[in-house]
Amino acid sequence: MRVRAFMAGLATVAMLAGCGGLEAQSSGGGKSSKTDSAAIADARGKLAKLDVKGRAPKTGFDRDEFGPAWSDVDHNGCDTRNDILKRDLEDETFKSGTHDCIVLTGTLDDPYSGKTIKFKRGQSTSTAVQIDHLIPLSDAWQKGAQQWTDAKRKEFANDPMNLMAVDGPLNGQKSDSDAATWLPPRKAYRCTYIAKQIDVKAKYKLWVTSAEKDAMKGILDSC
Repeated sequence: MRVRAFMAGLATVAMLAGCGGLEAQSSGGGKSSKTDSAAIADARGKLAKLDVKGRAPKTGFDRDEFGPAWSDVDHNGCDTRNDILKRDLEDETFKSGTHDCIVLTGTLDDPYSGKTIKFKRGQSTSTAVQIDHLIPLSDAWQKGAQQWTDAKRKEFANDPMNLMAVDGPLNGQKSDSDAATWLPPRKAYRCTYIAKQIDVKAKYKLWVTSAEKDAMKGILDSC
C-alpha cells in the first residue's frame, strides 16, 4: 500500500501472537516505519497516561455537532471521504473533471476482515466500502468531546488519523462501540487497531472507561 505524507508518524503495531507472527502495519495496510516493539511500547505508554472515567451521558449528541459530513478541511479541493478512499484503495479510477477527487472504482484490502473488496461508486454499491471513525463520534462525545469547540469537533471528525476505509457491513456492526464491546474479527489486525485508537485518544485527550482500558491492555499484552 502507498503511504501518504499526511499519515507519517501514525503509531502502528504488530499482529497478535499466535496468529502467524508479528507484522507492523499502518492505516490502509502499508508497512510501518516503526519496529514492532517500539510501536507496542509507544501504545502502552500512551494508554497508561489516558484518564479513566465513566461514560458521560449521550445527551445532546448529534452528528451535526461535529460539522457537515466529510468537509474539505484541508482545502485541497476534495472532501474527506474521497481523500480517504484515494489513500486506502488501490488501482483507483476517478470521475473526469474532478482533478482526481471523486473516486469511481478501486480495490480495498480490508484490514478488519482480510477480504479484498471491489469498490464501485453508486447509490447501491458505494456502501460496500465505508469510512470508519476509529473512535466513533458518539463515543468521543461521551468521553470528552462535549466540552470541545465546534472547530475542534469538526477537525476530529475529518482527521485522517481517525479514519479508515473498511468493509461496510463490519463498520455498521461496529457502530459506536469502543474496544470493550467490539474488535475487528480479523485477529491479526487487533494490535494495530488498538494502537491506532490509543493514538487518537492521546492526541485529543479523550478518556477511556475502565472496561475499555482493560480491553486495550489485554490486546497489547498479547501482541
